[in-house]
Amino acid sequence: MRYFFEISYNGTPYHGWQNQPNAISVQQVVEDCFTKVFRKKIEITGSGRTDTGVHCVRQFFHADIDLKLTEKEWLPKLNSILPRFIAIKSIRLVKPGASARYDARERTYTYHITRVKNPILVGRAYYFFRPLDMAAMTKATVLLLGEHDFQCFCKTNTDVNHFICNIKSARWNKKGEMLVFTITANRFLRGMVRSIVGTLLNVGSGKTTLKQFREILKSKDRKQAGMNVPADALYLVNVKYPKKIFL
Repeated sequence: MRYFFEISYNGTPYHGWQNQPNAISVQQVVEDCFTKVFRKKIEITGSGRTDTGVHCVRQFFHADIDLKLTEKEWLPKLNSILPRFIAIKSIRLVKPGASARYDARERTYTYHITRVKNPILVGRAYYFFRPLDMAAMTKATVLLLGEHDFQCFCKTNTDVNHFICNIKSARWNKKGEMLVFTITANRFLRGMVRSIVGTLLNVGSGKTTLKQFREILKSKDRKQAGMNVPADALYLVNVKYPKKIFL
């Protein structure tokens, strides 16, 4: 039987989601836990990859397990073995061919920026103290909406068939001394959100004009865009699926 598992994790101790040959990943820790609990090798498939240090509020993965799993029985068992940085939050039975990766319809990320130096937020938010023109940043953000080629915001040497993504929403919100950038799309490229945020900060600080931002978006050249802001302020907050895959 195939199950979808909802997972949340603090990405600080891990080298991203995907298994690595010489580093500890979230996927490896979860697979080791499942293999121990179910007493057989269990492989899992996530809804996508997160880079080293990226946090996750709501991610999903699927696994095939020949047992009837109930949340009441199995959530405590699994979470008692998983480290404190990782938690499984729900278990759902799905149709046999359902895929946590390929059936995902949209994903949402947030990026957190603190305007005041706060040691408590180290590893959780990016400290950016320079003045920002939020009106200019908002205008640039609107230009991201819709279907575009986002190669300019993608890490080089990325193995993908194309760079087209459909940005369904993108916005900035101010919460006290925090700025939160929220973006939803059908898919994301490697390093895309961090590069977008870095380029928007250039717009806000006056290093890049709106005209230049438009040119960057059309350029398909990563060198034209801004820096990748730190990974530890990035959060995967949601992944959506069609209801028809759930049983």
